[in-house]
Amino acid sequence: MILAKTRKLPVLAAATAIVAALLGAAPSAPAAPTAPTKGGSAPGSGQLAAWSPSMTIGGPNFDNRTIRMVVHSSINGHSLRIHLSNLRGTTPLTIGATNVAVQADRATAVPHTEHAVTFGHRTSVTIAAGAEVVSDPVPMAVSADHNILASVYLPNATSSATWHSDAFDTTYLSAAGDHTAEAGDGNYIASTTSWYYLSGLDVVSPDARGVVVAFGDSITDGYNTPTGTYQRWPDDLARRLAATSPMGVVDAGIGGNRVLTDVPNIWQGVSATKRFAHDALGQAGVRDVILMEGINDIGNNAGPGGGPLTAQDLIDGYRNLIGQAHAAGVRIIGATLLPDKGSGYYSGSADALRQAANTWIRTSGAFDGVVDFEKAVADPADPSALDPRFDSGDHLHPNAAGMQALADAVDLHLLHQ
Repeated sequence: MILAKTRKLPVLAAATAIVAALLGAAPSAPAAPTAPTKGGSAPGSGQLAAWSPSMTIGGPNFDNRTIRMVVHSSINGHSLRIHLSNLRGTTPLTIGATNVAVQADRATAVPHTEHAVTFGHRTSVTIAAGAEVVSDPVPMAVSADHNILASVYLPNATSSATWHSDAFDTTYLSAAGDHTAEAGDGNYIASTTSWYYLSGLDVVSPDARGVVVAFGDSITDGYNTPTGTYQRWPDDLARRLAATSPMGVVDAGIGGNRVLTDVPNIWQGVSATKRFAHDALGQAGVRDVILMEGINDIGNNAGPGGGPLTAQDLIDGYRNLIGQAHAAGVRIIGATLLPDKGSGYYSGSADALRQAANTWIRTSGAFDGVVDFEKAVADPADPSALDPRFDSGDHLHPNAAGMQALADAVDLHLLHQ
């Protein structure tokens, strides 16, 4: 069995004109559908989510192109299933071919590891607007903290792509035609740092017990972490779990996302309360959710109905998410909001609101457990600011060391109940 190596992926030489030609205007976002909850299972007994970015509307248009994307698995597994999404689309999406292979380097696959992916035993599938499809199992294995390449051919002109804008990984765009089955990268002539239409990887894992979803905003999404290095705090958490009792870890962060209200920039997503059922509770094998979200509500003073935000508004949003999780039989762990003094979001009143929310998270007993992320990265000399050791430079997002500190703050016993 050949396994892909984890490595930093340098950006392929840009073909600026082609990338620019792919960009298109975005339609308005349809409402987020709900999704069934899938409970945890014993190791080896069923599919578990190993990777699944949250998807939004607003991506570019494509026509007769192949997109090759990097998928970084959080657990060991085999019998891979690929999820393709037209969740935020407004017109049907035709997929001409899909292929998965072990990554050798950048857009190059390890020769003879390519596998054609089928959907209902067909290589081509049309996905209705607002829908997603899951592939037939692929007879292939992947290791935790390693990569595969997933290549998707789009034969027809598309409308605005269902995508994840801030992948912090490199995606490769081809010249015209179906290049899904090619091991070499000669026909991949441009690159971006987003994922398109590819919304999940499930595996049958020999050792993982269930899935934990890290649900949040740009801090969870990995903003300001180096491309292709897998230094988001959910990546660090997956590595900690792998050394003790493995679990699939899904990063359901979206930059700019809010708990209570949709973001005017549509690629930053519908509200947490709307997307939670799909993005968190719909993951195969989900057992736990770690929730850290609310700083964008506070920083934008974005209360419901266009009014100013209050601490009670944010608490009501948390209670909504807690209720959704418990109704689905999923445990939900609250994480305190990080300090942000020095950022554009900071003011005395905003910080008071953040601290009120954190006090409620710590003391209300409404969550099934608490992770004190604030304490893990606050400056001891000024607790309203990030510790300079952990500040990426914008005083809001942690650097790689800060991401590791967040992951280290998670009591793994909370996830093993």
